[in-house]
Amino acid sequence: MAILCGINPTLEALKAVDCRVERVCVRRGQRSPRIQELIDLTRTKGIALSFEAREWLDRKSEGQRHQGVLCYVAEMATFEIDDILEQATPPGLLMILDGIEDPHNLGAILRSAEVAGADGVFLPRRRSAALNAAAVKASAGAASHVKLARVPNVAQLLGMLKEKGYWIAGLDAESGRTLWEADFTVPSALVFGNEGTGMHRLVREKCDFLAGIPVRGKVRSYNVSVAAGIVLYEVIRQRLTKIDE
Repeated sequence: MAILCGINPTLEALKAVDCRVERVCVRRGQRSPRIQELIDLTRTKGIALSFEAREWLDRKSEGQRHQGVLCYVAEMATFEIDDILEQATPPGLLMILDGIEDPHNLGAILRSAEVAGADGVFLPRRRSAALNAAAVKASAGAASHVKLARVPNVAQLLGMLKEKGYWIAGLDAESGRTLWEADFTVPSALVFGNEGTGMHRLVREKCDFLAGIPVRGKVRSYNVSVAAGIVLYEVIRQRLTKIDE
């Protein structure tokens, strides 16, 4: 059982098709249109609702900013690889996170993935950030809408995706090829490596090509969650441009 803190993460969890909220807690005496929307939605779905003191919420949230609201949710659902691929919207957009360790980065990437309409996000079963309350909070509730799959071997996954017709693009700050030179109008799987060490060697070797984001400053790379947002923007730009042609 996980605890989500904040109004927006709780609302998004309640609105998810696969709603896994089991209890919602609101600070006593708190009133606002969004709080009322949250209360009404909780009652409509028949989910347990309680009103608690601020001190109780502070204790349960363990220092997280809760805005007078928290909820208990069952473990986030994960999907099978085949289910994600079968339900993908052509041409297909997948994200593979090869060893992202910071829950805040994971949450921010999930938010960008949902906004960009990614069909699924794949994480390794080991050596990966947990989808905990911090990650869900950083996703601003988007984690409830993203299809996630845990895989035992990322390199093997990439081989499978190639067989399904996906082009594998690895993000590499040191690549001589820029993001703008890549073609993302085809079925695309985007690979992002660990915050400090990047992609594992076998994963890198499985990529069809590597691409980097041009930089001008002394710092030579973006934070991985920022980089993911930039890459996803370029994917959307190319695909919308192709539709307009």
